[in-house]
Amino acid sequence: MHVKFCGFTQLADVQTAVQLEVDAIGLVFYPPSPRAVTIAQAQALTTIIPAFVSVVALVVNMSRHELMELAEQVAFDVIQFHGDETPEQCQQLASAVNKRWVKALRINAETDTVESVTSQIEAFANVGASSILLDAYHQQKYGGTGARFDWSLIPNDSALPIILAGGLDAENVTTTLDLPIYAVDVSGGIESDKGKKDSAKMRSFMKAIKRDRWQN
Repeated sequence: MHVKFCGFTQLADVQTAVQLEVDAIGLVFYPPSPRAVTIAQAQALTTIIPAFVSVVALVVNMSRHELMELAEQVAFDVIQFHGDETPEQCQQLASAVNKRWVKALRINAETDTVESVTSQIEAFANVGASSILLDAYHQQKYGGTGARFDWSLIPNDSALPIILAGGLDAENVTTTLDLPIYAVDVSGGIESDKGKKDSAKMRSFMKAIKRDRWQN
C-alpha cells in the first residue's frame, strides 16, 4: 500500500512526513481551500523533500496559463486534477507542462454504480492518466471534506491503479487493506487543524500501514 499525505502548509509537518517515509506529499493550489499554499510557500516546502518522494500538485479547474506558470516555479512531479476537468482537458493541460497526472472522481452513492465508476475510469485511462483517485462527492466542495463514500462502488477490474481518499485515519485505514486499491490519500485524518498536521496522527497512520507490510 502506497501512502500520500496531502494539504501541507507547514515546513515542520513536511519534515515529519519525510521522516515517516510517505510515498507522496500533496500541495493544494486551490485558493478557496483552507489548505491552499502560494507559489512562494510551495517553493519553501519542496526544498526539503528528497528524491524518490513524489510532490503532487492538486489543482481545481486551473487554466493552462496558470498551470504553466506553476510548473515553471514549483518543482512538482505529478498533477492531481480535482475539479470538473474532462479527460481531454486533463491530457491537454498535463501535456503542456509534460507531467504525469491523476484525476480525482467524486463518488456519489445516490447516482454512481460500479459500472459508471468503471466507465469513468476507462475514459481517463484512454487519454493517459497514471492513476485515478476516488473521493466522496460533495455538492459544494471539490474534496477535503473528511467524508467517506460507499467503498462497495470501487471496481475490482479498474483500468487504472486506484488511490482511495475520503475520511481515512489511523483507526480505519487497516480496513482498506483488502480493497482493490493501489494507494491511500489522507489529509484531515492526520490534522490538528486544516492545513496543520498532527505528528502523532501521522505516525499512527504510517504505523498502521507498516504493520500490515511487515506481517505480509
